[in-house]
Amino acid sequence: MIKSNYLIIGTGIAGLSLALKASANGSVALVTKRRIFDSSTGKAQGGICCVMDKSDSFESHVQDTLVSGAGLCDSKMVEKMVLEAPNRIKELINLGVKFTRKTNFSSEFDLGLEGGHTKRRILHANDMTGKEIEEVLIKNVKKNSNITVYEECMAIDLILDDNNVCRGAYVFNNKTKSLVIFEATIIVMATGGAGKVYLYTSNPDIATGDGIAMAYRAGANIANMEFVQFHPTCLYNVDAKSFLISEAVRGEGAILKLKNGQQFMEKYDTKKELASRDIVVRAIDTEMKKNGDDCVYLDIRARGRDFIVSRFPNIYSKCLDYGIDIVNNMIPVVPSAHFFCGGIAIDENGRTSVKNLYAIGEAACSGIHGANRLASNSLLEGVVYADRAYKDSLQFTNQKLSSFKLKFLKNVEKNNQSNHPEFMEKWNEIRNLTWNYVGIVRSNRKLLEAREKVKILKKEINDYYDNVLLNVDIIELRNIVCVAEMIIRSALLRKESRGLHFNTDYPFMLSKAKNTIINVISKGE
Repeated sequence: MIKSNYLIIGTGIAGLSLALKASANGSVALVTKRRIFDSSTGKAQGGICCVMDKSDSFESHVQDTLVSGAGLCDSKMVEKMVLEAPNRIKELINLGVKFTRKTNFSSEFDLGLEGGHTKRRILHANDMTGKEIEEVLIKNVKKNSNITVYEECMAIDLILDDNNVCRGAYVFNNKTKSLVIFEATIIVMATGGAGKVYLYTSNPDIATGDGIAMAYRAGANIANMEFVQFHPTCLYNVDAKSFLISEAVRGEGAILKLKNGQQFMEKYDTKKELASRDIVVRAIDTEMKKNGDDCVYLDIRARGRDFIVSRFPNIYSKCLDYGIDIVNNMIPVVPSAHFFCGGIAIDENGRTSVKNLYAIGEAACSGIHGANRLASNSLLEGVVYADRAYKDSLQFTNQKLSSFKLKFLKNVEKNNQSNHPEFMEKWNEIRNLTWNYVGIVRSNRKLLEAREKVKILKKEINDYYDNVLLNVDIIELRNIVCVAEMIIRSALLRKESRGLHFNTDYPFMLSKAKNTIINVISKGE
């Protein structure tokens, strides 16, 4: 058993930021299922929002967020996040993050513009912002003696005592192939999103919704899982797998076109390419289906070589690796699952409905994103809630908790069958199911069919899980089918179309916006 003051699961911007702050108040066990740098944060290209320009205002940032969220945002929490942004940005800079400035000798930051924003307020490090932030945070974590990093350690389930207080987690050590018990005074889910539950995603392989599934099984309330944000522009290339073409490319003037060069966004929104992501994604989806095309194209050639190479060096280089010179050619793009606006329901300080359990970052549903996240608000949310959770947790770090009994995990010591690789085909079944039945455009018929299909898959996978030796693949498989079920349950409960959730049987938006709350013991639709 490994004991600490804090157990933080996940090493993206939220988990790393919290670990650094929590280390001032006690010992921190930082658990990650792969390596410390494996996270969605490191893949973030665009940037992080903050009001920095004199022509901008906090009110404007708040309003843009609320408009994007389609009436479902918690306005108070949005206001607090926007107001706290400057201090969180200063902390990142003080840690060593170098955001791009207008010139090498300028004190002014080069602020980007992205879809849904009315002002330039995106701080960035060229087109590798997440990588810059992640590397700086990791550097600071590694030299902190109060933080112990446990790599290749995948959390399986949360440990609850007889009073349903969260006390820690069962963790599978993939190096030693053994079970480790982590106990802590404060437990925090910072496990990120679940893009890999879909067939096409911009997310890295680690994004399997582990924290959301674990919290769900522990009885936590889960909110708004129907709101899955599809990014409009993922590179369409069989070898690229999941390479994103940043929102910032459109912010700098790139135009969406069909293969014949025809523009189409003006038919869908007056903001054209800078409309919110839900609008742009549905426009692309409509055009692809109407024309029978496999993709659409993003054209930034008008900006010229010097600008393209200096502003988007990573995108330029990566596309070149795949034989696409974006200086002279249009970029083939398709929508892909990108971000979960829903997740573990939390209050303003990151507390969940399970005592002693916090959730921050993409794994959580804070109410900030509503029905559709505004571009580049996610990294900001991560650092804001890391700070809020830390400050709130101070009152609990010295609490005395009673002893508790560990439950027996039957698939640790008793195994009735060996692992069968062919069972992992269920992974593709789930991902095809979500893409085809709970994707960009939904219907009652498809959702009801999906519910029946996922019920069968979940039973098969759980039965299999209970009778095989533990490994990362089967733990992830168990989690993604759990997440798929949550998405379907939530989508069936929403009898309207709002933001990222579009149901052809309910193409209207209801006058009153309500959150969708589910948990493991709640009744079905």
